[in-house]
Amino acid sequence: MHILVTADTVGGVWTYARELVTGLVHRGIKVTLVSFGDIPAPQQSEWMQGLQGLDYRPTAFKLEWMQESEADLEASAAYLEEVVLETSPDLLHLNQFYYGALRCDVPRIVVAHSDVVSWWVAVRGQEPPDSSWMRWYRKIVARGVINATAVIANSWWMLDQIAQHYVKPDLGSVVYNGRTPSLFNPHPGKSKDDLLVTVGRLWDAGKNAAMLLREEMPLPICIIGNDRHPESQGNAFTGIPSRAGVQFEPPQSENQLSQFFARAAIYAATSRYEPFGLAPVEAGLSRCAIVASDIPSFRELWNGAALFFRNDDAVSLKEAVTQLVNDCELRRHYADVAYKHALERFNSERMIDDYLNFYQTLVPVNALPA
Repeated sequence: MHILVTADTVGGVWTYARELVTGLVHRGIKVTLVSFGDIPAPQQSEWMQGLQGLDYRPTAFKLEWMQESEADLEASAAYLEEVVLETSPDLLHLNQFYYGALRCDVPRIVVAHSDVVSWWVAVRGQEPPDSSWMRWYRKIVARGVINATAVIANSWWMLDQIAQHYVKPDLGSVVYNGRTPSLFNPHPGKSKDDLLVTVGRLWDAGKNAAMLLREEMPLPICIIGNDRHPESQGNAFTGIPSRAGVQFEPPQSENQLSQFFARAAIYAATSRYEPFGLAPVEAGLSRCAIVASDIPSFRELWNGAALFFRNDDAVSLKEAVTQLVNDCELRRHYADVAYKHALERFNSERMIDDYLNFYQTLVPVNALPA
């Protein structure tokens, strides 16, 4: 079986693609991977070394959520159509909406990771303002969904957002994302540090990391992530007062992140908008207690395995963190249940199994691996 997978190198979709592609190749699937957004740095692509059966084609075409991306999207679609003709895949696994409308006869899955309209509604509390670009964006998302053989979302909440804001897919399903548990350390050699960590794009108001600066927390904080929007040079925290006990770190390598998670007692999932969220999974696999914003997607994914606080309420967040700091047994309880929950529900092997089962409904039996 041969699958063409698309990805972008800007955010969590790249980590998702790594898990997907690695798992498929290890199951005997031939994969052609095409990436957009930027040419990856060497450390971003080192995981590909030694993967037999992987054909990787990096590009720097803009992504569909970027302003003034129309020409790049048309050019990248034409490029993909050429790659499809050249490589003859059995299935397209597309991680952007735009390519659901490719001009080819190959079955295609469009994976809904996130979108601009649901982000805007969750963060701003209203529909985005009308503009020529927004009309274009809504059109290309709906077109991709309509023309896809199937649409898969990373949560039921996200699948519902696509139907609510664009169009209901003819065939829709959910596959939860997964991470490889062995990449993380749930058994540190010493007790966890009194440290709270959060990870995410600091320029993204949906991640809402800045709420950790609104109230003085009862333990040190480390905020990890890129503070510059890929389309600007601005600093995400310009004008926001710093606080004692708050440390900012740039994006970390996977090994560095796993070390932060191994040390940290608590992970704060502060997002106002998060269709899935890989960082909480990584923290859970590292046996961090998770405090999570009470938003529908986190309730779906982490109910019973995280301590929730009111969405975008820094006082409520402080209360939840204080509760864990003051009660070691409770903190250990939430750390253990987060670990078990992530290990059972959000591991990469389960994700690959789910995708292969879904592929079987779309691809002739003789194309599947033995």
